[in-house]
Amino acid sequence: MNMQVQNKGFLSIEQLQDQYLKQNKSGTSQVATEGQSFQEILENSRARAQGQVRFSKHAAGRLADRNIELTTGQMERLQEGAQKAQMKGIRESLVIVDQLAFIVNIPNNTVVTAMNQQDAAENVFTNIDGAVII
Repeated sequence: MNMQVQNKGFLSIEQLQDQYLKQNKSGTSQVATEGQSFQEILENSRARAQGQVRFSKHAAGRLADRNIELTTGQMERLQEGAQKAQMKGIRESLVIVDQLAFIVNIPNNTVVTAMNQQDAAENVFTNIDGAVII
């Protein structure tokens, strides 16, 4: 940008306004949200701040597709399982709660996929380095 600097080395209000508006139009100051709504970003931020397990968009979709609704008790046990996996140094964990299986990325404290017993018919889980049964 080539701007004229006024007498004492300061930009005019008009010049600053033009600079600001041009930046916003180009989109360089905006952060990509990977298709998440503001509500999802807010909830994930709160969960992360509180150390709670959060659900990726994929996992949330799996829960909805498979009509899986977690009770408060199941959520608490899932959180407990993730904490136990973290204490043991597990990075990608299978956490089993009742008849539900969750793959949890422990460093990010994020459930990456979820399934019930019918969907896990083969009982084969890949890309994990530990399991917690709660």
